[in-house]
Amino acid sequence: MARANITNESLSLTNMQIFKVDLLDAITISKNIVGVLMPLFFIYVNCVMVFALRRKPIFHETSRYILFGHMLLNDSVLLLVTTIMYAISLSVIQITTAICTLLQFVSNCTVRNAPLTLAVMSLERYVAICFPLRHCNIATPKITYIALGIIWLLGSLDIIIDIIYAFIINPYNLGEILYCSRDRLFPAKWQMDKSQGFDAFYFVSVAVIIIFTYISIMVTAKSVSSDKGSARKAHRTVLLHLIQLGLCLTSFLYAIIEKTLNLRVANLRILNYIIVLVLPRCLSPLIYGLRDDAVRPLFKYYFSCRSGKFRPSVNVH
Repeated sequence: MARANITNESLSLTNMQIFKVDLLDAITISKNIVGVLMPLFFIYVNCVMVFALRRKPIFHETSRYILFGHMLLNDSVLLLVTTIMYAISLSVIQITTAICTLLQFVSNCTVRNAPLTLAVMSLERYVAICFPLRHCNIATPKITYIALGIIWLLGSLDIIIDIIYAFIINPYNLGEILYCSRDRLFPAKWQMDKSQGFDAFYFVSVAVIIIFTYISIMVTAKSVSSDKGSARKAHRTVLLHLIQLGLCLTSFLYAIIEKTLNLRVANLRILNYIIVLVLPRCLSPLIYGLRDDAVRPLFKYYFSCRSGKFRPSVNVH
């Protein structure tokens, strides 16, 4: 049987709660292997898709594909950092405060970036359908990269405040050894309340933006007499953004689900980690990439490791 070594703080696995697993438990070992290999496989899938996007100049000159590439890279980094933290938790090892701070910083930023990127992608589709004549002037690569910079600024603002505060209070603790968790790095109650406030603000704001763009595109699709096919496609895409936002929300509900269900058995904790935390981050290439007529042929070509001279043609609409 698996044995849990639970701390008094009842930290969740996302915050690197430490628990020991019986090495003789084959089921637990299998689930741990799946918990590590599944993110690695989807990191590979994302990297192949990013490589496919980079092979054609049209993809890194078009706003929606720049945003899609950013989403793929963001999810890949998040999956990688999550896997590293998961492996550290299973190994029951301590790391320095500096390394832990770096992991927490990257994890926090990439988690927050996901919904913010969805909001910008929805706005891009909104401009493309509702203001088609202005789209080429508004959704330029330069403006898109500025938007990505703003996304990273907003996504990192919360934890940057915590890091600056921690450095001011104790500037000499970067070499200390600890079990890595955000609760241990930033234990003050006001910091936890602030983080929850940022989460609520971002998700409400992103939800309002996506719902607004969804309704606007739907109205436009019914009113215009031309290019209704593109409008309907954009309408379905924004609907997928809303679904993906709901999946992103599950990551923030992870700790609440654990406490509500009182998951003290290691096997159940692993399943909760895989289903609630990992799977939603693995769906971006499936939801967006494989349904895109321009990306799908190239992805299949490179994923199957074909080395022929002739590559699929790309038609961006």
